Amino acid sequence: MSESEEQLAEGTLMSHLLELRDRLLRAVLAVFVASIPCMYFANNLYTFVSQPLRDKLPKGATLIATSVTSSFMAPFKLALYVAVFIAMPVVIYQIWAFVAPGLYRREKKFAVPLLASSIILFYCGVVFAYYLVFPVMFKFFAATTPANVVMMTDISEYLSFVLTMFFCFGVAFEVPVAVVLLALTGMVKVEKLTESRGYVLIGIFVLAAILTPPDAVSQTIMAVPMYILFEAGLLFARLAVKTRKADQARREAEEAGNTG
Repeated sequence: MSESEEQLAEGTLMSHLLELRDRLLRAVLAVFVASIPCMYFANNLYTFVSQPLRDKLPKGATLIATSVTSSFMAPFKLALYVAVFIAMPVVIYQIWAFVAPGLYRREKKFAVPLLASSIILFYCGVVFAYYLVFPVMFKFFAATTPANVVMMTDISEYLSFVLTMFFCFGVAFEVPVAVVLLALTGMVKVEKLTESRGYVLIGIFVLAAILTPPDAVSQTIMAVPMYILFEAGLLFARLAVKTRKADQARREAEEAGNTG
């Protein structure tokens, strides 16, 4: 490689690193801006997030703080997580803006809707967990509390539990995106996925048993939507593969016409 080529490569690398730095700074700035109101309303946010459990606690029972700092740190940590949650579209956009120039137009055509749908589906998973799963789950836990035992949960333990559940359900709702990506990349054919429905169903219930607390109710509440989303992913995967094949056939016909 000549000296001029080496300088060009170094200049290109530096420009990419500088752009990456700018994108990361914008993402961090978005999280920081979102964290300002979240910090101010940190206690209100914790009250909202803890509502499903507090509604199911026995009369007279409350959440407790077993550490000197947990009454401050738990709402503070929650505010940071909520800020990241709010700023996630901006963060994803900055990642996309950095990667997009290296993609072909055909790849961008599929990547944009997949990115948008993955963000929306993750949010849907979190909302599903809060409004539908938590009330049933906490009611079950409260009902199975042994006699002479008062259910009084530490606020830090509760926060860790619900954040884990939010993440698990958010990721679980990404099943359609995963199915479409598998089909578009050619790693697994749609026909093969369709034939493997039974194995997928068993795998989903096993995964739900691992991710959720050890009770059949929570496992079923996660597994059923995951399987429905898998079927939806199959439908979208068929459409995406069909569309890509049609585009490829059209391009080949245009190239043949131009050659002729």
